[in-house]
Amino acid sequence: MIAEAESRVHGKPVSQVHFHEVGAMDAVADIVGVCMLVEQLAPGRIEASPINTGSGHVRCAHGVLPVPAPATELILRGVPSYSDGTEGELCTPTGAAILKHFASAFGPRPVMQVERTGYGMGKKEFTKANTVRAFWGETETGEKTRVAEISCNLDDMTGEQIGFAAETLLAEGALDVYTTPIQMKKGRPGFLLCCLCAVNEVEKFAQLMLRHTSTFGVRVATFDRYCLDRRCETVQTRYGEISVKHGQGHGVTKCKAEYEDVKNAAQKSGATLEAVYREALKSD
Repeated sequence: MIAEAESRVHGKPVSQVHFHEVGAMDAVADIVGVCMLVEQLAPGRIEASPINTGSGHVRCAHGVLPVPAPATELILRGVPSYSDGTEGELCTPTGAAILKHFASAFGPRPVMQVERTGYGMGKKEFTKANTVRAFWGETETGEKTRVAEISCNLDDMTGEQIGFAAETLLAEGALDVYTTPIQMKKGRPGFLLCCLCAVNEVEKFAQLMLRHTSTFGVRVATFDRYCLDRRCETVQTRYGEISVKHGQGHGVTKCKAEYEDVKNAAQKSGATLEAVYREALKSD
């Protein structure tokens, strides 16, 4: 992620990027250290507050640049960030890349039962405490996150082309992709193509939509997303093995048999889809 950002900033291929700007060995130590800690802690998920970039200017090998530095700004695209007016660089390319890679959501601290708290103190003096704080604890069942919706209007693509674009977005890891028939200017029938993705992947999916559709621009909006905690198990039925998905959280409990398993079992046995569904949930 850092290499790609530096490549774009300097206009050079990734293979020719030098990491003097991000501290070279210091950056390697920071990244490897964080990766080792995350692997050892094995959290269910990591969330972060919006990122305070600081303000003013920073001196680097290429002179004096505005804060956030160009590489930091590129990495933070799609991630909520702000400046509270503190003079100085509060987020580096390395820090931005670590947060963007590991954090699944950015926003207020979730409701949680805190078990431990860690503090990291910086050496620079600011008007506020130069501190990174991490909370470790348990959240209530269910999840509330932020999700991004990227959309565009299309009136000059065939159904096959739109279908290919949608399949490509899903294959690249979009949370969901769907189309809606719409009426556009000059009385043209068209489609609204919407892609749902994690907030920190907006840049990736915006580029994919621009590449695989005829649109000249896409719109981005963010929404709160409530999710149930999920687990899957396989149950044995008289029609064969069926995967059943369970969801729990926010005061709700539900389960559903996986459609593809149900369909295959119904086709092989000659039973109706509804009969297989009932059998799967009864066996669960």
